[in-house]
Amino acid sequence: MSNVTVIGTQWGDEGKGKIVDWLASRADVVVRFQGGHNAGHTLVVGEQVYKLSLLPSGLVRGKTGVIGNGVVVDPEALLSEIARVTSQGLKVTPETLLIAENVPLILPVHGALDRAREAARGDRKIGTTGRGIGPAYEDKVARRAIRLCDLTEPETLDWKLDELLLHHNTLLAGLGAPTFEKADLMKHLLDIAPKILPFMAATWDILEAERRKGSRILFEGAQAVMLDVDHGTYPFVTSSNTIASNAGTGSGMGPGAAGFVLGIAKAYTTRVGEGPFPSELHDEIGRQLGERGHEFGTVTGRPRRCGWFDAAMVRHAVRVGGVSGIALTKLDVLDGQKELCICVGYELDGKRVDRFPSSPAAQARVRPVFETVEGWSGSTRGARSWADLPAEAIKYIRRIEEHIEAPVTLLSTSPERDDTILMKDPFDS
Repeated sequence: MSNVTVIGTQWGDEGKGKIVDWLASRADVVVRFQGGHNAGHTLVVGEQVYKLSLLPSGLVRGKTGVIGNGVVVDPEALLSEIARVTSQGLKVTPETLLIAENVPLILPVHGALDRAREAARGDRKIGTTGRGIGPAYEDKVARRAIRLCDLTEPETLDWKLDELLLHHNTLLAGLGAPTFEKADLMKHLLDIAPKILPFMAATWDILEAERRKGSRILFEGAQAVMLDVDHGTYPFVTSSNTIASNAGTGSGMGPGAAGFVLGIAKAYTTRVGEGPFPSELHDEIGRQLGERGHEFGTVTGRPRRCGWFDAAMVRHAVRVGGVSGIALTKLDVLDGQKELCICVGYELDGKRVDRFPSSPAAQARVRPVFETVEGWSGSTRGARSWADLPAEAIKYIRRIEEHIEAPVTLLSTSPERDDTILMKDPFDS
């Protein structure tokens, strides 16, 4: 099986969209297997910029896109996204986009609860997008979710909405937020059903048929390992498992589906929202990285926090994420820096530690241990071969490889599709 799974190895926003778009030229099917419309991938194709949240990036390449059962879907957000990219010239039809019939749906009540709880946290807020992803996953686990297939059975919706609102309205009332009427939600779902049901399919059977044909399947992860609900900087994480082993669970293909796991990492580090960030820069260099890297959240528009490359964190992501090789992005943002730092470990209560602690209190106390390396004066932007790179840039990449214990198999030197240096094609592994 020549499948490839792409995951982020930091806190998201590593440039997965471009890499997935680039790899999609070699794939037959592209699958989203977790997350919701709190994720965002920006694809630059010539003069056209596509901002995707739920749609698999392969649609831009004209490939079949699958939204697997591990995703939570806001029908209104999805239909709005389809309308937007259609106006940009993309073709999104029930033949090109397939949605698993058992995906849980995000309803207006989920977003309302998400925002009310975040407001109630005050200074202890997590930094959610307020789009209802967490509450929707909670409903899935609690077995009260409204799933896509339920839209075909109004009688099922009737009693399921009773159970769902018994829970959510109680919480909303306790938080002092407006509650929801069953009739309003029922109308919302029945109005939207004919627009989204044509995309519904038994996607796991379709993917199995593709596997038997020998098709190349590309799994597109959202967020990143350090936002994984189990392995990330809990509780400042997303509500799903972002690691590659979830590709099988979130698509129905089984544990061997992931294939070659390509981890995406920026040549520096960024984070949106709250939570620990040991290598964060609060100085002029941090500001420059943000400006040169255009560091604003694709979904939220919030400015990203910027810092030096955290090799200890990526090493953890490589281990728990099963990463086979790294795609290093945005190397050009570091052009012109006289010196660069790599976080190679942490200091916690006077002791050296090599991994991020699980305890939130300990996470807040860790301090970075830096290694300083020489920067470069030349430009890496648009480089398409190793010969185009300054010697110091190559040395920087080699030091990263040593510290993260994984090879850099692909290098991105600008947002443009073809500004890519390939050392090893993941599909040929």
